[in-house]
This record gives sequence, C-alpha cells and structure tokens, in this order.
Amino acid sequence: MVAAILIAVDTFELTLHDHLTEVPAAAWDALLAQQASPTPFMCHAYLLALAESGSAQAATGWAGQVLALWRGATLAAATPVYAKAHSYGEYVFDWAWADAYARHGLAYYPKQVVAVPFTPVTGSRLLATGPDERLALLRGVQQLARGQGTSAHLLFGDAADLAAARAAGWLLRSGVQFHWHNRAGTPYADMADFLAGLQREKRKKIQQERRRVAEAGVSFSVHEGAQITPALWDFFYACYVQTYAEHRSTPYLTRDFFARMAATMPAHWLLFVAHQGGQPVAASLLAIDRAQGVAWGRYWGALAAVPLLHFEAAYYQPLAWCIAQGFARFEGGAQGEHKLARGLLPVATASAHWLAHPAFARAVEDFLAREGGGVAAYLDDLREHSPYRSPPEP
Repeated sequence: MVAAILIAVDTFELTLHDHLTEVPAAAWDALLAQQASPTPFMCHAYLLALAESGSAQAATGWAGQVLALWRGATLAAATPVYAKAHSYGEYVFDWAWADAYARHGLAYYPKQVVAVPFTPVTGSRLLATGPDERLALLRGVQQLARGQGTSAHLLFGDAADLAAARAAGWLLRSGVQFHWHNRAGTPYADMADFLAGLQREKRKKIQQERRRVAEAGVSFSVHEGAQITPALWDFFYACYVQTYAEHRSTPYLTRDFFARMAATMPAHWLLFVAHQGGQPVAASLLAIDRAQGVAWGRYWGALAAVPLLHFEAAYYQPLAWCIAQGFARFEGGAQGEHKLARGLLPVATASAHWLAHPAFARAVEDFLAREGGGVAAYLDDLREHSPYRSPPEP
C-alpha cells in the first residue's frame, strides 16, 4: 500500500502508514534501541500484537497508523498514532474535556493519541535520531488532529519527547506513579534487608500480611520466558478475565495477544502463580527487561478469595524476585497510594496535549496550571510520608 506523504522537504519525507507492517520491524527496533528510554512495550512485535490480536484496533476504538520519517531509504524517526473514539485504556484522564466539548456542541473524538495502548509506562514514544526528527513527528501528529479539528495527545513520554512537545507548543500535564528502586551503591541483599530499611510500623505490617498469606497455605511458583507454558498462560488469562468481571468490566487484551507475546517476546515476561491446597488460585504477570534491570507490574487476578493475596502476588513476590535478581527498579503501575506503605515511592509522570480549538486550548492551559500546582503539592506531601527510616539514596 502506498503511504500518504504528509511532509516532503529536501532533507526528509514524513509518511503516514495504515499498518505497522509497512515499516520494517528491524529498522523500527534499531531506532528504538537508540532512544534514551526504550521499553519492550514500544517494540515492533508488541505493538503489532496489540493490533493483530484484536486488542487495539479500529473496532475497539484504537484506529492505529504509523508516522515514519525517511531520509532516503533510512528510517530516521517513527511513532504509532491512534485515532481514538473514546478515552479508555489511556490512564491519563480527559473525560471532563470531552464532556465540555459535548456541552458546546463540538466533537472531541476522534482524537489523535501517541501512546502504547493500555500501558501506563513512561518511555520513549517518539523514536527519532535527533530533536529535529522528533519535532517533525509531532508536527505530523498535529497535522492529523488539525485536519479533524480535534486534539492530539502524547502519553507517558520520556524527557526528550516532552522537550519536543514543549518546543512545539503543546501543553504538559503531570501525574504520579509509585516505583521501587533498589538501594544505590549496595543493593539489598534480600527481602529482610529491604524490610530493615523501613519504618517499624510499615515493616511489621508487611510481615503480618505475608505471614497471613503463608498461614493460609499459599505458596508460589515462578515462571520466566519459555517456562510459561500454554497451560500457564491459559490459567493466567482466566485470572485476568476474572478480575475484570469482578469490576463489571471487559478485558482490554485478548488471549491471542498473550499467545503472540509467548511466541515473539517470551524473554520479557515473568509469571508468579499462587497455589493453595495443591491447586493454582491466582497469578501475577510482570514484564521485565533484564538488560536494564527493570520490571513492570502489569496484571493480576485470582480465582479464589484469600485475604491479602493481592499484596503478596503483585508486590511482595515481585519485590523479592527483583532483589534476588539484582534489578534496579520495579514499577507498580498506575496510581495507588497503598503502594507507598510497601516501599514504592512517588514518581512524577507527564503527558503532552495539543488542542485545535483556540478557546478550549486556553481553557485547558489554565486548568493544567491549577492542576499542576495541586499535583506538585501532592507529591511533596507523599514524599514527607516516606515509609523508609531514612531517605533512600538517589
């Protein structure tokens, strides 16, 4: 299929592709490897699996395209961009903006979103060989949004992405997550060493929670990469679906998505399975990057009700594993003040936004200035309530 040319100048050509397969996987992943903050979630195989598994496609409100910047035959920049028919699965909430548009008889959707669907993980989104190429990608996204008279959004970008967005006149929005960092200089020797650094009341609470799960007869098995068999993936998916059912919701990801992950990116997955009475009862899935020493908590679910099992499966088992493996960081996912008491500290996240409607752009800019002040104060307050006996070294 012939790609649409959005920008053509002497030094490069910016093209719009209807499918990720139109951009070579090797060139995409080579570009990703050059970025300051690469994650497995921006790999060609990951994004392709989201689309081809039916998880993120036009039928689910994620009409995906790809912007690619070429210097001759060389891919110099690229990014996924989705025409969104709703605001689900983004973890940066703009429902109030959409409602304000509707009250004024204006269309907020489809908006253009640069993101990894369903993945609130900070990392490089605008894959580029330099700042000029990164800025050209943003101009291309703006052009798409301007053509529809709506808006453009870049979610969970890294510092280079946000700098480009600021230079392009986009509005920045702050958020908060909770991450665990291994001790600088001398990494934690084991879970007991980590707990020893916490305030007494926090340490006792964690020990009590872990003891109650153990006294319930729960044990864990850990499976990495190819050790996660199809039967284990099936069990995990049953747990995943059950979690959504309990919240009267529908899972974002299909079983086929995880089958594709097992086939194309097995080394990036880690599964904890909880057993009780000889039967599996719960599962917690992490994405990992051994080269960077980073783990991301992704999904958890249970088929049996065991008090406090969520904390053990989703936090304590992953933390113990990360410490044993010498990992540098564990990201606990979106939101959740309860993570602070378990040793995960607040970290600022950011997104960038551009609105075609001038009056709404000004209104959102005012809103973000007020909201940003509140988020900054919230971060300061959280940091004053650190669970550690003394602040961890940066």
